[in-house]
Amino acid sequence: MERPPISVLLPTTTWTSACRQVAEQLQDDDELLLLCDHESDPVAERTDLTPAVSVIPAGDPDGCSGKANAVDRGMDRASHDRIVWTDDDFDHPPDWLDTLSADYDRHGPVSEVPFFRGEDPLSVFLEPTNVFGGTLTTWLGDIPWGGSVIFERDDLDIEAFRADLRRTVSDDGTLGEHLEMTTLKRVREVSAGGTVRESLERFVRFIKIVRFHGPAITAFNALALLAITTALVSFPLLTTVGVTLSYGLVYAAFGIRRWTFLLAVPATVVNLPLFAYALVRRTFVWGGRRYRWRSMFDVEIVE
Repeated sequence: MERPPISVLLPTTTWTSACRQVAEQLQDDDELLLLCDHESDPVAERTDLTPAVSVIPAGDPDGCSGKANAVDRGMDRASHDRIVWTDDDFDHPPDWLDTLSADYDRHGPVSEVPFFRGEDPLSVFLEPTNVFGGTLTTWLGDIPWGGSVIFERDDLDIEAFRADLRRTVSDDGTLGEHLEMTTLKRVREVSAGGTVRESLERFVRFIKIVRFHGPAITAFNALALLAITTALVSFPLLTTVGVTLSYGLVYAAFGIRRWTFLLAVPATVVNLPLFAYALVRRTFVWGGRRYRWRSMFDVEIVE
C-alpha cells in the first residue's frame, strides 16, 4: 500500500552516512530537510544533492538550544503532514523510513529507543546507567526520542509546540509535553561521547532535561541511587549479584550485546556524585555552545 509523503527533519552541520542512508530511502514525494546553523557549514556547501534533499540554515538560536532552533525551522519549512525527526549519529537500515511510517499507521505517533554506545572511557563506564535511563525508561514511559520519531501535524497543537520549542533546550522533551507517544522496543545504537569532557557535558545535559521535564523521575532516580548504594554497603555480595544480573537481563531484553553490564555496580555508585554534580552545574556545553538553563523556559546562551 502506498504511504503518505513524509518530511524528514535531520539536524546536522556535516554530511554523514546517516544523511545518505535517509536520502536513499525517500520516495517520489518525500523530502529530507538537513537543518544546519549557517550557510558556511560543510553540509550547506554540497552541490550534489537531489531535488528531494534541501539544506536549511536555521541561524543562531536566541533563547533556546541550537537543535531546538533547527527543529523549529524545519517544522516551519516541512511540506507534508507526516513528519519524521532523526539524527545523524546512527545507522538507518534500508527499510527504516517505510517501517516507521507503517508503525504510525498501526499505533499513531511512534518513537524508537536509543542505546548510547560509549566512545571514550567515561561513556563506556556509564553505559549500564544509560541503558537504564536512556533505553529502558524511554520505552517504559513511552517517551519520545528525537533520533527516531514520527507524527502528523494534527496529532498536536503545532503552534503551541513551536512556541515552547523556541524558548527551551530539549526538542524531544518538549515534544513529549505536547504529544502522546507509543515507544517501540526497537533499539538504535548511537555513538556517544568521544572525549571524557564531551561525555560529562552530555551527562549534565541529560540530567537537566529530566529535571525539568520529569521532576518526579529525577526524585525517584536520586532515591534509587541512594538506596542501591546503601544496600551495597549493608549487603555487598547479594546486592552486587542482584544489580549485575538485573542489568544483564535488561541488556538481553533489548538485544544489546555488550559486556558493559558487568560495570553496573561501579557505574551506579559513581552515578550518585555525578548526579549531584549535574544538578548543581550552572552551565553545560552542547554542539559548541554553552547554555545556562535556569528553568523550563529560561535559556541563556553564554558567550
